[in-house]
Amino acid sequence: MEKLWSKIKIGNLELPHRLVMAPMTRSRAQEDGTPGELSALYYSQRASMGLLISEGTQPSDDGQGYLNSPGIYTDKQIKGWKKITDAVHGAGGYMFIQLMHVGRMSHPENTPHHRQPVAPSAIAPGLEMFTAKGMQEIPVPRALSEEDIQTTILDFRKAAAAAIEAGADGVEIHGANGYLINQFFGVNSNQRTDNYGGSIENRVRFAIEVTKAIVEEIGAEKTGFRISPGTPLGGIDEGEQSHELYLHLVKELSQFNLAYLHVMHLGNETLLREIRSIWSNPLLVNRAGRAREDISIDIENGIADMIPVGVWSLANPDLVERLKQDAPFNEVDGTTLYAGTGSAGYTDYPTMNEIESQHK
Repeated sequence: MEKLWSKIKIGNLELPHRLVMAPMTRSRAQEDGTPGELSALYYSQRASMGLLISEGTQPSDDGQGYLNSPGIYTDKQIKGWKKITDAVHGAGGYMFIQLMHVGRMSHPENTPHHRQPVAPSAIAPGLEMFTAKGMQEIPVPRALSEEDIQTTILDFRKAAAAAIEAGADGVEIHGANGYLINQFFGVNSNQRTDNYGGSIENRVRFAIEVTKAIVEEIGAEKTGFRISPGTPLGGIDEGEQSHELYLHLVKELSQFNLAYLHVMHLGNETLLREIRSIWSNPLLVNRAGRAREDISIDIENGIADMIPVGVWSLANPDLVERLKQDAPFNEVDGTTLYAGTGSAGYTDYPTMNEIESQHK
């Protein structure tokens, strides 16, 4: 694991090791999208991860899909995030805020304006969404007009500026997991006949234009991008040309000289190696179901430069130290992942030192 503990530069940041805290939705924001009171403690407890990528954060009212997810587009939200970034920096860490517009993966019950979700095309995902009234079927979304698309790109730009104002070290553009940008990639979610649909070039256009706007606003060194090739999340089918689409997308993104590319990897090894050959900047590879003993294999093999870690870092605020000492992990409490307003399952996972003190 020697390479895992070597320093690396991401944008203008020098990080102490190759681990990253992966973005994880926790649904603990206030009703108006301001981060919850315990969020500064939650993130700062995990500052030893070096780079922390925040939970998905909506850039607008239209961008919200889940109950109690945070936003980064109002003054109050900016002030809430400033408390978090100050706490993380004070504890020696860095933070990128993930900008997540969910598109059709939403329900009017869960948004501030209670309007129909928006998407590339008026096609429902055929899935249910948790709301305050329980599980409900996701409605057919409203297809974005070309004017709406430009407004949405501007929302991303403004949210990126707001994130930097809030003290974030950068932003991650969420182009994965069945959300809005990924919906433009899908052959079953994007049936447009204009410049944003049809060909591979057209289906990635929105992703590229969002990236261009954000890079112009805050700089490439403060911008990362996340993809999840082949994901079935959100009912997305990327079609027979999925492989070619992602190679084209990565080639286009590589021209921006971004801080990093973050791949949620679901098993297409050939594509991953081709992405690696195209992408010369830092590559983050998050493998689903990776075993603890295999955590650094992609770095050793030259496939990845950094390893994002999700649930392990959620349940173990001192994950770095536990890995270095080969110490046992806390078990995650699955019942509190997205529930509650208090510390349970959020800020009460003990460190090794705290466990040792309890046993004295």
